[in-house]
Amino acid sequence: MNDMFQASYAWGNFSVLAVGIWAIVQRDSLDAIIMFLTGLLLTVLTDIIHISVVYPPNNYLTDVNRFSMGMAIFSLLLKPVSCYLVYRMYQERGGEYTFNIDPESSSDSHFAHNGVTCAGRDRNTYEPIDQQDASPQWPDSSKAAQQPY
Repeated sequence: MNDMFQASYAWGNFSVLAVGIWAIVQRDSLDAIIMFLTGLLLTVLTDIIHISVVYPPNNYLTDVNRFSMGMAIFSLLLKPVSCYLVYRMYQERGGEYTFNIDPESSSDSHFAHNGVTCAGRDRNTYEPIDQQDASPQWPDSSKAAQQPY
């Protein structure tokens, strides 16, 4: 291994590669895809930091260092395309992530993950508790049915 990059660069990228292999093998797991996508996005940030910190001045660039930096930059340029393809794979497997910040249309927003839908600020499903004319949700305990003996 070249001494140009630290071991954290290799460990980060190889661990994301291992999670990617797990995501491909486990066809029914949405968690594996999410972990792979999160790892890819995280390594984009760490690769930028590694390349900017480690890049040597021009007079210290040997052919091996130039090739190593070129491949690291090429890998960094391909990662957004990989993130898009992994996100498409996530959608094909049934994953859906909808996030709406607009307060006007927040009654229509739902968050879904792994087939479980949770309502987020949907005021139509709430039962009002301050109105007296609303029918009670629970039966009146004073009119309990007689137990048959």
